[in-house]
Amino acid sequence: MTSCAALPPAHPFDDDKLREECGVFGVVGVTDAANFVALGMHALQHRGQEAGGIITFAPESGFQSAHRFGLVRDNFTRASLMETLPGTIGIGHVRYSTAGSKGATAIRDVQPFFGEFAMGGAAIAHNGNITNAEAIRRELIERGSIFQSSSDSECIIHLMARSIQKNIPERMKDALRRIEGAFSVVAMTRTKLIGVRDALGVRPLVLGRVGDGWVLSSETCALDIIGAEFVREVEPGEMVVISADGGVQSYHPFERLKPRFCIFEHVYFSRPDSILGGRSVYETRRQIGVELAREAPVDADLVCPVPDSGTPAAIGYAAESGIPFGLGITRNQYMGRTFIEPTEQIRNMGVRLKLNVNRALIEGKRVILVDDSVVRGTTSQKIREMILDAGAREVHFRIASPPTAWPCFYGVDTPERGKLLAATMSEDEMCAHLDVDSLRFISLDGLYRAVGEAKGRNQNQPQYCDACFSGEYPVAPSDMIAKGFAVKAAE
Repeated sequence: MTSCAALPPAHPFDDDKLREECGVFGVVGVTDAANFVALGMHALQHRGQEAGGIITFAPESGFQSAHRFGLVRDNFTRASLMETLPGTIGIGHVRYSTAGSKGATAIRDVQPFFGEFAMGGAAIAHNGNITNAEAIRRELIERGSIFQSSSDSECIIHLMARSIQKNIPERMKDALRRIEGAFSVVAMTRTKLIGVRDALGVRPLVLGRVGDGWVLSSETCALDIIGAEFVREVEPGEMVVISADGGVQSYHPFERLKPRFCIFEHVYFSRPDSILGGRSVYETRRQIGVELAREAPVDADLVCPVPDSGTPAAIGYAAESGIPFGLGITRNQYMGRTFIEPTEQIRNMGVRLKLNVNRALIEGKRVILVDDSVVRGTTSQKIREMILDAGAREVHFRIASPPTAWPCFYGVDTPERGKLLAATMSEDEMCAHLDVDSLRFISLDGLYRAVGEAKGRNQNQPQYCDACFSGEYPVAPSDMIAKGFAVKAAE
């Protein structure tokens, strides 16, 4: 199965974090839509850094597209390229690579995808993962469909092509009713911008207004960059069909279910300046630190974040514990993902190429390191070594999420379960493995309290998708189960 999730990242030292799925963005009713889309993609770059694509439509030239590997700033800021993307409507997508290496054929996997139908063309960009994609792909191929990519998202285009409905939105409804998993979709026809979220609302999608035009985006931070006004979130299970002159039409093509938004968006994936479910992501992460300090206090001299994702939680931990906050680790902001050829000697330098310890602040101190998660544990070990080399007396890890013990099948790159440290070790065993003075994770109830659920997690009907922590998958990963993946039995 392939999705917006990643193979091992291009950078040799970024392999110990979960990789976000994708970012989608669309706009209608503005002059030079491609420039707005490029700015939105730039704001969503944290959700995918391997490749990006834009498709626009103008009556004079029809649908035009550009797909490139690399960062938005390196590709979609050149006037010579942007001039080839005219029109007042457009959509874009940023992603991590999925299948194969970068090369002549891998560009086929870069979204948005385009299809020509009897009633006109349509383009689609998808954030998430279709958990029954392999079964659907086999069925479609047996019926004569010819796939151009290895992406699960292309299944949507083929399902739309086989629908007998009379217009694109209705064909999209038909297609999306066939798929399982998590998805936020941004699509476009010649005149309409379409946004859809799956019935559980696992992946985010928001609606904004810019001048006389409309915007769809994975996060609110991308509205800010173009000066758009946040209108509302697209509801779980909702489809919005937007035209420049007709406004927003809302439909609910799926069975209404209790939402299960991805809780890890609050922990790590979304930008801290975004708003999720009416809550500031930054404030939620600060509150995670507060809850962590209440659950796992320790005598120490300094609270230090592992940059940059651990910073809000470290601020909250320091404020609640009364222990001073300090930037004991500095990130090299100018180290690109293709820094130098990673020879063995360079690989051995590990995280030191990215992070450096402030020895004057660390030396002689009992240090609490606050990080967002522990996946394989390799980076945590290297950071512990750096802190001790700088003269720290003690090293205590406090983690702003519960132990990541289960893989995600909803569009997030997660190692196989056997490679997740928490899948094979208890908290005490992980502490010994990392060789630190103490290690504590926030509890699942504590995380829920931090995101606004005062009573913690409802065990009978969880309020969020937390499968990576609990092993309770709100949508069965059909393709993986068919391959033998053992889903956790219901208690």
